[in-house]
Amino acid sequence: MELKRVVVTGMGAITPLGNDVATTWDAAKRGVSGAGPITHFDASKFKTQFACEVKNFHGEEYFDRKKLRQLDLYAQYALAAARQAVVDAGLEAEGATDKNRVGVIVAAGIGGLHTFEEEAGYYAMHQENGPKYNPFFIPKMIADIASGHISMEYGFHGPNYGVVSACASSNNAIIDAFNLIRLGKADAIITGGAEAAIYPAGVGGFNSMRALSTRNDSPETASRPFSKSRDGFVMGEGSAVLVLEELEHALARGAKIYAEVAGGGMSADAYHLTATHPEGLGAILSMQNALEDAGMTPADIDYINVHGTSTPVGDISEIKAIVKVFGDDAYRVNISSTKSMTGHLLGATGAMEALFSIMAVRDGIIPPTINHEEGDEDEEIDYRLNFTFNKAQERPVRAALSNAFGFGGHNATVIVKKYEK
Repeated sequence: MELKRVVVTGMGAITPLGNDVATTWDAAKRGVSGAGPITHFDASKFKTQFACEVKNFHGEEYFDRKKLRQLDLYAQYALAAARQAVVDAGLEAEGATDKNRVGVIVAAGIGGLHTFEEEAGYYAMHQENGPKYNPFFIPKMIADIASGHISMEYGFHGPNYGVVSACASSNNAIIDAFNLIRLGKADAIITGGAEAAIYPAGVGGFNSMRALSTRNDSPETASRPFSKSRDGFVMGEGSAVLVLEELEHALARGAKIYAEVAGGGMSADAYHLTATHPEGLGAILSMQNALEDAGMTPADIDYINVHGTSTPVGDISEIKAIVKVFGDDAYRVNISSTKSMTGHLLGATGAMEALFSIMAVRDGIIPPTINHEEGDEDEEIDYRLNFTFNKAQERPVRAALSNAFGFGGHNATVIVKKYEK
């Protein structure tokens, strides 16, 4: 069976750097940090009091009151980003495509955490006449519901579900969408991820694991991947959504094409609940599987958007994996962690970084890894590699590889390349 080619024809974004793709990409190229004091709740008693929040997003500007009652913040982000992507791809018009052949696969690592806190917490359980719950509690909270809302808004009847694999979730969603389209099961799929976990349970839970940076005196410099002084990740939130489409279908309707999806790889560390394998064995396998799936070698890749969370152990293991897979080519490619600017969007992070990878391929610009200071070097990291520290770099990008790894040992790698007729 000949597999169909899959291209990206639309994108949307609600991020800590901006509430659309153009603003987000411009900020990333300039090395802007999205971090600042937490405003979603009073974090003054928490070890970490800052995050990369979405700014100037007001649900009432996007949804009417009835709809807002049904949407957790993570689903608001997802639906807002999906609207941008669908319009960008030109799929919103009646008759633009067979809606039975358009699917939605949007991921979340956690889902409606704020709704869960509000509804299942103290106040629900201590009502005078017994527990009282909102009828929207369950459908607002569940991690698949963003996909449902997007399909209902547009009447897309194709494959529809959510993906949950912690911080690998939206890379897994993209790979699923890619595979369904190239197997002929759909003409187009709206895919990506969304997350909104900057609330007490999210911050407190990650604090208890000592996973978050506690650099409260300088939030904007706290996410510093590959620097010796890194002390944990900075939590982010938002959504990135892509429209993947079968090539001939896209060409037939005259759609613009950002890039081509070349391949995807997945693996498991089978090692630890939360830590990556110290030698990066799962990451190695994931990248090797993606390259094999794409019919590529390391020599074909010009940019790696790393998972690079700014954690003491995780950054080291990923670099070991890259050197193992890429060999001498590891010193030729550009590497960067855009989490240094956006923070870690958890289940949405893979989609956010796939979007940056697509823009790097399109524009020939590598977004930087910010916050690295002279002399702040970890002896376990090979600084002969080009980490694109502090300033974007221009270079032709034929193909980009993007990694996403999650608690539970989940690994997922996506490769995108320049579209050629």
